[in-house]
Amino acid sequence: MSHSNEQASLPHATQILLNDYFKKARRAVDSELERLLPTPPQCPNLISEIMSYSVFAGGKRFRPILTLAASQAVSQTETILGSALRVACAVEMIHTYSLIHDDLPAMDDDTLRRGRPTAHVIYGEGMAILAGDALLTEAFNLLAQPAKGATINDQSRALRALHRIAVESGAAGMVGGQVLDLQLTGHPLDKNNAEMLRAMHAKKTGALIKAAAVAGAIMASANDTTIKAIETYATHLGLAFQIVDDILDVEGASDALGKTVGKDAAAGKVTYPSMYGVQESRQRATAAVTAAQQALDSASLGGRLSDIANWVLNRSK
Repeated sequence: MSHSNEQASLPHATQILLNDYFKKARRAVDSELERLLPTPPQCPNLISEIMSYSVFAGGKRFRPILTLAASQAVSQTETILGSALRVACAVEMIHTYSLIHDDLPAMDDDTLRRGRPTAHVIYGEGMAILAGDALLTEAFNLLAQPAKGATINDQSRALRALHRIAVESGAAGMVGGQVLDLQLTGHPLDKNNAEMLRAMHAKKTGALIKAAAVAGAIMASANDTTIKAIETYATHLGLAFQIVDDILDVEGASDALGKTVGKDAAAGKVTYPSMYGVQESRQRATAAVTAAQQALDSASLGGRLSDIANWVLNRSK
């Protein structure tokens, strides 16, 4: 199974099939999120409203789709797996919490997210913080609950997935990456500090992407060798995703991206284009996708994961 990178874009027929897969997976995730998110009288109406406003703002659902795709690659099925879907929803809750907090004036100070005003603009900073806190906590509540009819082995896999997601979401992962981002903002790096830039993005963006894929593989009963291959794949994929994100912040359009373009440069943030320029950044993204696909080849993993890697490289939003 060889994934040549001589042609960067997906063949048209493959792209149509991938788009259909994305739509099907998004519908499944959105439907399950609607069922799982707390509503009154479980919680105050306002916190329910803010969580829904943020979760259903029209995001790509890239991370939960990656959870499902990794699970399906291991189990060799196109069906939406119930246990993986539950984990996918928890991953999306964590991702949305991180966006709410990232957009706050104390962080990135952004007023546009997913094409509409950010949560703190509509509801105020205090309520936005609480909504983020609620989504993070609810995600782990969801992960810790045994699924209906779950066996001891099912619960053991769920605990392993929970552990990986927790590690990659916390101080050693996503939160740690945000700390590095804040510390480095306004302090330009040169190419001698390239590893610091890579480490920041590996944590801030890559960690949850890695957790999403690995958790999906765990829920499909992948063996350790397969899990390691998917972890390597997702590590390279996360790097490619962030480099492309940085490029789009330079070249994209606000209406296509659904967020403010040019904010990174205006805020003095360290990015791949600011360090390497756009052309070399694209080359680095391509190399990362090639490495991701080689990891899939090493474990003879099929499914949608290779196509998703090419989509990451060619996305425009």
